[in-house]
Amino acid sequence: MIDNMPKKLPQYVFREINRHKKAVYYFRIGKGKRSRLPDFGAPNFNEEYQTLLAGLEPTKKRLLGVGSLEWLIKRYRDSSAYLGLSDATRRQRDNIFKGVIDKAGHVSYKAVSRKKILQGREDRAATPAQARNFLDAMRGLFRWALEAEHVAVDPTAGVKNPSRPKGGDGFAAWTDDDVVAYEARWAAGTKERVWFHVLLYTGLRRGDAVTIGRQHVRDGVATLKTEKTGMEVNIPILPALADTLAIGPTGDLAFIVGDNGQPLTKETFGNYFRSACNAAGVKKSAHGVRKIGATRAANAGATVAELEALFGWTGGTMASHYTKTADRKRLAKQASEKIVNAQRPHLPKETPRTSKKS
Repeated sequence: MIDNMPKKLPQYVFREINRHKKAVYYFRIGKGKRSRLPDFGAPNFNEEYQTLLAGLEPTKKRLLGVGSLEWLIKRYRDSSAYLGLSDATRRQRDNIFKGVIDKAGHVSYKAVSRKKILQGREDRAATPAQARNFLDAMRGLFRWALEAEHVAVDPTAGVKNPSRPKGGDGFAAWTDDDVVAYEARWAAGTKERVWFHVLLYTGLRRGDAVTIGRQHVRDGVATLKTEKTGMEVNIPILPALADTLAIGPTGDLAFIVGDNGQPLTKETFGNYFRSACNAAGVKKSAHGVRKIGATRAANAGATVAELEALFGWTGGTMASHYTKTADRKRLAKQASEKIVNAQRPHLPKETPRTSKKS
């Protein structure tokens, strides 16, 4: 039986009878797009009507449960692939996933195409580090999904990380002049001096630098697993660092502490250290200290294997960067000495001066 037609429909709403002899309602302005409305009198009819009347798209239904991107991300976060990541990497990826879920958690994960991944990268192009973090998170998600047979194709396959700006090399490395300026501002006996020497003489990242303490040191060597890679590093406590730690101030479980003598989170330490650098007139970061440490080690003749053992790197890429730079400097110096030595026999001999008798 056909339902009774209302006496008067709202503006731009019209009624049709479908092939099932049921009344259906549509919204249309002039010859514009026709949009389906809920049944007249339904609880959400007025909400959808007002949305369309304002010239907006109708509310999209949220895809819940199995099939949504949010569902896939939750399954991934329960997997051994995700749980095997370091705490720092999981926190970083969780921040990425939160934004993805807020924006597109309701869509089908099977609808995520290579084009969508590329668009996500381009949306973050102004901040290359964020673009790389986004790609790393999505690669981890879909590589696991492919292995778990949730998808037949990995949409991140072949998508390249954004290239670094020309002339850029990430965080600026500290120079010897920066070291002098910082130490001139923060004397021995200040916590700021301890912070700096822990970074400079261990080569640790912030997250590991705030963790290292006396419990990690045996026979003059600090041993700990790095937060980022989980790789064990063995770091000799050099005399300069040992002297600084002996003066302090340090904590019971961590060398790096705040005003109250308590350990700091890496985020808080990063902010405090930045302020200490600014006070010394050094506009650089904690990571840049790690770079000068690697540069000094390479210049002293450390091999790729030795740098990887000291700094927790793998694959040879990072270590090779420093050793190649050091080798080029040594070769250039050797070449200059050879040129001087080759020219020396051809230089005119000076005539000995004789003193005149008065």
